[in-house]
Amino acid sequence: MSKRKSSNVSDNPNKRVRPAAVEEDVEDESDLDGDEEDGQVCTVSAGEVVSDAGIVESITLKNFMCHSLLGPFTFGSNVNFVVGNNGSGKSAVLTALIVALGGNAHATNRGLSLKGFVKEGESSSDVSITLRNKGRDAYKPEVYGQAIIIDLRITREGLRTYKLRSKSGQLVSTKKEELLSILDNFNIQVNNPVSVLTQEMSKYFLHSKGEGDKYKFFMKATQLDQMREDFVYIKTTKHVTEDKVDQHSECLKDLKRKYLEKEDRYKNMATLDEMHTKLEELQKQMAWALVIEMEKELEPIQEKLQSGRHSTEKYDEKVDEWKQEVLQRSIDANKRNLQTMESSRSNRLRRFGEHMPSLLNAIQEAHRRGQLKHKPRGPLGYLISLKDPDLALSVEVCLKGQLQAFTCDNHEDEKVLQSLMSKMFPTGRRPAIITSHGHYSQKQLGVNHPEYPSVLHALEIEDPVVANCLIDQRGIESILLIKNRTDARRVMQSRNPPQHCTQAFSKEGDQIFNNRSYTAEQTRANYLSGDVEEEIRYVHLQREIENQRAQADRFEQQMKRLDDDIKQNEGLLRRTQVEQRTTKEEDLQEIVTKISSKRAQYDEARAQTAEFKASYEKAEQEYKQHKEQINTVAEEADPVKEELSKADQEVMKCKHHKKHYDEKRSAHLRNIQTLEANQESKEQELQTSVAKATTICPERLDVRRTARSLDSEITRLKVKITTQQDQQGDREEVVRQYHEALENYKNMTQQMKYLNSFIKSLDSVMNHRLQVYAELRRFLSARCKYYFDSMLAQRGYTGSMAFDHKNETLSISVQPGQGNKADLSDMRSLSGGERSFSTVCFVLSLWAITEAPFRCLDEFDVYMDMVNRRISMDMMLKVAAGQRYRQFIFLTPQSMRYDATSLIKAVRPPRCFCIFEMS
Repeated sequence: MSKRKSSNVSDNPNKRVRPAAVEEDVEDESDLDGDEEDGQVCTVSAGEVVSDAGIVESITLKNFMCHSLLGPFTFGSNVNFVVGNNGSGKSAVLTALIVALGGNAHATNRGLSLKGFVKEGESSSDVSITLRNKGRDAYKPEVYGQAIIIDLRITREGLRTYKLRSKSGQLVSTKKEELLSILDNFNIQVNNPVSVLTQEMSKYFLHSKGEGDKYKFFMKATQLDQMREDFVYIKTTKHVTEDKVDQHSECLKDLKRKYLEKEDRYKNMATLDEMHTKLEELQKQMAWALVIEMEKELEPIQEKLQSGRHSTEKYDEKVDEWKQEVLQRSIDANKRNLQTMESSRSNRLRRFGEHMPSLLNAIQEAHRRGQLKHKPRGPLGYLISLKDPDLALSVEVCLKGQLQAFTCDNHEDEKVLQSLMSKMFPTGRRPAIITSHGHYSQKQLGVNHPEYPSVLHALEIEDPVVANCLIDQRGIESILLIKNRTDARRVMQSRNPPQHCTQAFSKEGDQIFNNRSYTAEQTRANYLSGDVEEEIRYVHLQREIENQRAQADRFEQQMKRLDDDIKQNEGLLRRTQVEQRTTKEEDLQEIVTKISSKRAQYDEARAQTAEFKASYEKAEQEYKQHKEQINTVAEEADPVKEELSKADQEVMKCKHHKKHYDEKRSAHLRNIQTLEANQESKEQELQTSVAKATTICPERLDVRRTARSLDSEITRLKVKITTQQDQQGDREEVVRQYHEALENYKNMTQQMKYLNSFIKSLDSVMNHRLQVYAELRRFLSARCKYYFDSMLAQRGYTGSMAFDHKNETLSISVQPGQGNKADLSDMRSLSGGERSFSTVCFVLSLWAITEAPFRCLDEFDVYMDMVNRRISMDMMLKVAAGQRYRQFIFLTPQSMRYDATSLIKAVRPPRCFCIFEMS
C-alpha cells in the first residue's frame, strides 16, 4: 500500500535521536503567547539530522488569500509547531501547501476554485515550496540535486502553472506530470486526511458523532476506500466486457458467414488469376513487340535518308539541265505555236488537240454503226461558250482538264470510247472520261451575287447534260468570277462572304478562298479565246519591229561614237595648230588624213542610219497594214489560235518542268529534313518505348508475333476477364473483400479470445485481490485497535474500537480512568477535553498504520483543556521521537512554553505567528 517502511531509530545511525523521555512538568517562564509577542517565529533545534526525502524545507506565499507576503519560512526536519492567533495566516500556509502539491480547491475547504486564492486587487498569486531530495528515495538527484523547488502561480482567471527547479534555481520542467511523478516518488498525499488534516476535515470526520463518518475517515486514511472504488470500477468494466463479449459472439457468427461467402468467391477466382497472368505475359510481349516494330520502322527511314542525301546531287544536276533547256524549248515552242496557229485556221477543234477532229469522226462512225448506245459528248470545252470573252482565262483555269473531257452515259460506251482514244492517242495524255448513268444531281443551292456572276451564269451551255456534268464535277454554280483580284479578296475574305460560295477566280486566273489565295501560272487562254489569226500576225510583226528597233539602236549608238570621235579630232586639230606651229608637214598631213577618214566613216554611218530609218518606217507601215488585215481575217483565225495555245503550252510545259524540278529539289530537301526530324522523333519514341517496356518487363523478349495480333488477343482476353468479373465481381474488390472479411473474422476471434481470457484473468485477480483486500482491512483494523488502546493507556483510559465492515460503521467507546470494560461509554458522553484526547489517540493510531513523509494537523487542540493538551502533546512528541525520518507540522492557536535550558533559538520575522522546530 505504501512505498515507505517503518523503521526503528536505532536502525539508522544517521537519524537524529530524541531524549528518552519528555519532562511533563517542564515549563518555561517565557510564554510565547500570540497576544503578547505578535509576529514571533521560534525554531527549536538540537543538532543536524539527515532526514529522508520528501519533507518540506521551506515555503513562501505572495498575494495568497489575504496576505501580501508570508515567508520564506524554514521548517525543521522533525517536529514543527505553527503558533498564532486566528487570522494570522496559519491556515493559509497549510492551504498553500495543499494547492502547491497538486490538491484541488475543495480539499482545502477554503474556496470553490483556485481563483479565490488570489488576493483581492492582484492579478496572480505565487507559492514556492522547497522539498528535500536526499537519501535513497531521492528523485532524479542528478537533475534536481538535494532539493526540489516547486513554484506555483495562480492567475485571476483560475489558471495554475508550475515551474519545477533544481536546488540551484535552474528550471527543469513546467509539466504537471513531472510534479505527479515527484509526489508519487515521495508518497505525498495531500488529499489524505492522515497526511494533511484541516479544520473542516477534522470537524467532518473526527468530531462528527456518526459512526459512519469515522469509518469513512478510517477508510480514507488507509486508502482502503480508493482500493474499494478501484474494485467497483474493475467490476463495472468486467460487466461491460461481458456485454461486449455477448455482442461480439453474435457479430462473430455474421463475420464467419460473410468470411465463408467471400472465401468461396475467392476460390472461384483461380481461373481469373490465370487469365490475369496470361494478360500480364501478353502485355510484356506487347511492350517489346512495339519496340521491335519501331526499330523496323526506323530502318527504312535511315535508308531513305541515306539514299536521299545521295539523290540531292542528281536533283541539282537536273535543275541545271532544265535551266539550259528552257531557252531552247521556248524558241522551239514559239515556232511550233506559229505552225499550229497557221494549221488551225481550218479547224477549231485542233485547239483541244491535234487528233481531236479525227477522234470526233471516229466517235460519229462508231455511233452510226451501233457500237455506242448513246453518243458521248465532248470535248466539254468545245460545247460551251463565254458570254464575256474577258473571262476566258479565269474560266479555263477554273475548269482545267475538264475542258478536254468527254462524258458517257454508261460503262459500255466508256470502254468503246477508251478503245477509240487509244487508237487516236497512242502516246501522251488522253482526255478524261466522265461516266454517269444518264443522271446528274440538280443542285438547287448556288451563289447568287448582285454584282458578280457565277461560272454557270458566265457560260452559254446548250446541252443540259454538259451543264449538269460541270455542276457535279466542278460545282460551277458555287464559284464566282470577279475580274479585279482586289475586289475578289475583299468579297471572299470579308467577315460575311457570299452565301453558298466556295471560291472565286479573277480575270488573271487567281484562285481566292475565304482564308487563302493562289496565283495562276497560265497567262493566256488556250481553248476558249477566238482571235487566233490576230495573235499569229501580232507575233510576226512584234518580232520584226523588235528586230528593227534593235538595229536602229545599234546604228544610233555607232553614230554617237563617230560624232564623239570627230569632235575629239577637231579639238585635237585646233590644239595642234595653236601649240605646234612648227610641226613637220608630214605629221600635219597625217592628222588631216585621219580626219578625212573619220569624216568618210561618219558620212557612211549617216547614210546607213538613213537607210535603216527608211526600213523602220517601211516596217511600221507594213505593221499598220497587217493590223488592218488582221481585223478582216479575225473570224478565220480560231484554228490557228489552237496551235498557238499548244505552243504556249509547250513553253509553259518547259517552264513547268524547270519549276517542277526546282520544287522537287526543294521538296526533296524538305523531305530530307522531314526524314531527319522523323528519324529523331522515332529514335526518341523508341527510347521511350524501350523505357516503358523495360519498366513492364526488365528482360528483353524476342517476340515473333506482331503487335496487332497481340493487341487483338489482349483485347479478347480483357473482354473475357471483364465478363468473368461481371459475373464474379472485380477481382481486386473480391480479393480485398476476402482479406477484409478474413481479417475481420480473425480480429474478432482474437478479440473474443482476448476478452474471454481477460475476463477469466480478471475474475482470478479480483478474487485474489478481494481476499487480500479483506485481509488487509482486517489487519489494519486490528493494528488500529492495538495502537488506539496503547495511546489511551498512556493516560489510564480504557476503550474499544468496533469495526462493522458490512454496515461500514466504526464505533469507538472510551472509559476515562480505571474501570470495568463493561462500563465503556460512547465518545458522545465524554467531556470536550476527553473527547478531543480520544480523537488524538484515534489519529495517532492511524498514523501508526499509514506512511507519508510529513503530517500536518490544523488546530488539533482547539477543544482540549491544558491537561489533555499537555498529555496529547507529549504523546505526539513521543510518536515523533520514534519517527525521526518523518516531518510533523502542528498548527495551533494556543500558546507554547518551552524550557529555557533547552537548545532553543528564536527568530522574529515581521509576521503574526510563530514556527517552532522541536528536537
